[in-house]
Amino acid sequence: MSVTLHTTLGNIKIEVFCDVTPRAVENFLGHCATGTYNNVKWHRNIKSFMIQTGDPTGTGKGGQSIWGKPFPDEIRSQLKFDRRSIVACTNAGLNVTVRLVLLVIKHPFERVVIAC
Repeated sequence: MSVTLHTTLGNIKIEVFCDVTPRAVENFLGHCATGTYNNVKWHRNIKSFMIQTGDPTGTGKGGQSIWGKPFPDEIRSQLKFDRRSIVACTNAGLNVTVRLVLLVIKHPFERVVIAC
């Protein structure tokens, strides 16, 4: 399954893995379906590394999951930040994933994806 983010600089097609990270995907698709991400700025940009969006306050500290509270991490050893264009949910610590979206634009992490 895939989702397309429409931005002022072009479209970004995102493939999601419903069978691998079901909670993270359900959360992401739920926010997409309700328009949560509409007109939300890319609030964090680290040149040649990554960009981040999904926070309506623009601070990186706002927003919540579709359930109104954080949800458990879905750590999967087969998912790694080993190339550009990886998309994941961010979190503020163990089992506090909410709704922010991280897109790796160049430099790989070489470690396991925590959420989506």
